Amino acid sequence: MQSANAAELLAQIRVHGAIPRHVAIIMDGNGRWARERRMPRPFGHRSGMRSVREVIEGAVEVGLEVLSLFAFSQENWQRPPTEITALMSLLEEYVAREADELHERGVRVRALGALERLTPDASAAVARVVERTARNDRLTLNLFISYSARAELARAARLLAEEAARGDLDPSTVDEAAFAARLYTAACPDPDLLIRTSGEQRISNFLLWQVAYAELHVSRVLWPDFTRRDLYAAIRDFQMRERRFGRVPA
Repeated sequence: MQSANAAELLAQIRVHGAIPRHVAIIMDGNGRWARERRMPRPFGHRSGMRSVREVIEGAVEVGLEVLSLFAFSQENWQRPPTEITALMSLLEEYVAREADELHERGVRVRALGALERLTPDASAAVARVVERTARNDRLTLNLFISYSARAELARAARLLAEEAARGDLDPSTVDEAAFAARLYTAACPDPDLLIRTSGEQRISNFLLWQVAYAELHVSRVLWPDFTRRDLYAAIRDFQMRERRFGRVPA
């Protein structure tokens, strides 16, 4: 499988059938990629934009329903102001450059996270691409921006508590489905496959509830070097797994 190119891997995926409905990716390694080239970290983030395009095109080609990309965490706000400014500018640039093509490819963009923390220009850019693509249905692209899974869980608990306090919800009826319905991802199936690039083996506060039964695939490729071939290799790996969800064969 390592020597197969993207087209060969795509053909193998189609033969073997079980394509994940939802793939989530922790895009890691931009800073390391830039450091290896003696360049500043924002150079790595900019280079990573090519991989975002590659993976979206690959997701459409292979037939995914949902692709979730961890673009910016709430913890990332603690980075140096110059890097944050560069990231916000890149977000605006990405929308300006890619919105029309995303729309033409039938991609519906959703932005999930504490979006109120974005700069006004970045917030406006995100709102534009979300509105532009709202009626598309070929692929749902979840961009997690200013996101924290723990904060998301706390928010869901708070929403349930507020509904109960108003008398709109009987606390005895709260179950997993009720909780999941208050998450940002309520409209999406849970990820079947979680990919992390750069070789790190951490979930990093991403989709803690939703990835409970996801298959994990760690790629040693740094994000700016990640291509659709790497996406397809992860999906082929997924297809060779036995998913039991806690059960065993009879």
